[in-house]
Amino acid sequence: MSAAAGRASAAALVVADGATVAVRSAVRAAQACASSSAVDVLLLGRSSSADANAAAAWEGVSSVIVGGADQPLTAEYAAPIVQAQLGSGAYRHVVAASTTFGKNVLPRVAGVLGVSTVSDVIEVKEDGGGEVFVRPIYAGNALATVRSKESTILLTVRPTAFEPVAERSEGLAEVSSLAAPEEAGGGQSRWVGEDRTESSRPDLTAAGVVVAGGRGLKSGDNFKLLEEIADELGGAVGATRAAVDLGWVANDMQVGQTGKVVAPELYIGVGISGAIQHLAGMKDSKVIVAINKDEEAPIFQVADYGLVADLFDAVPQLQEKLKALPKKQ
Repeated sequence: MSAAAGRASAAALVVADGATVAVRSAVRAAQACASSSAVDVLLLGRSSSADANAAAAWEGVSSVIVGGADQPLTAEYAAPIVQAQLGSGAYRHVVAASTTFGKNVLPRVAGVLGVSTVSDVIEVKEDGGGEVFVRPIYAGNALATVRSKESTILLTVRPTAFEPVAERSEGLAEVSSLAAPEEAGGGQSRWVGEDRTESSRPDLTAAGVVVAGGRGLKSGDNFKLLEEIADELGGAVGATRAAVDLGWVANDMQVGQTGKVVAPELYIGVGISGAIQHLAGMKDSKVIVAINKDEEAPIFQVADYGLVADLFDAVPQLQEKLKALPKKQ
């Protein structure tokens, strides 16, 4: 039986793999979709009780459902659990952040339900009755306004486009559990394991400052220059697809159309020419600073501040200036 059955529920369901900033943004998008400002959150995979308690403290969350807590985070396991939660017919909208998890699970759920998914939503039109959405196309060079007439609307949203919900001042939402249905099996997939990159720096998609490097750094060892800058500014380190493909840095550092989409307060691009695929993942940053010795580099077209210089001269000088600044107490 669905955890939503037999009670008045929110009109929107957020599907998540943890209580992250990206999911808080998805809750905000779900509130914009639903006629009610309250939404339910379905936590999947090996989410901890701490995740459930954290989500229960968010503004606008009506309830938190922990589904299949002992199941791995694969679409084959997750989709039947989501389908079971939708069995009550309580939800018109199902929302997930445009993360690897969300983009993997929701299309499979859509296939089971026989509906289409609206992906990478950056705006929910206020006068659209929860049916009209804006999403980027052509690597962000154009915006498409689309209307969905599906009985159940499934959408993934860009976390950077929606302000994360705050924590409520008092009280917590109800927390319940949902047993995984029998059909929640691995199918043709087999869970092998999960390797997470541990870092003391903030998550790339949630960082207020991102320092990213490209092919101009010439080697993976030279990313240490960017790490020093990022640490001084309390930021995260990113990279272009070229740097990732060359094996200089890990895949989870890639910023761009096929990587992570970021919109920090400050984005510093070092040795990055500015291919359209990379710009699609960072051009919404509040302030963009570019350092490149090629004055014709496309990144200067979107940069608020540009420095035409050899990065191996400019970055050490920047590091010295930052170290000389008084530290915040």
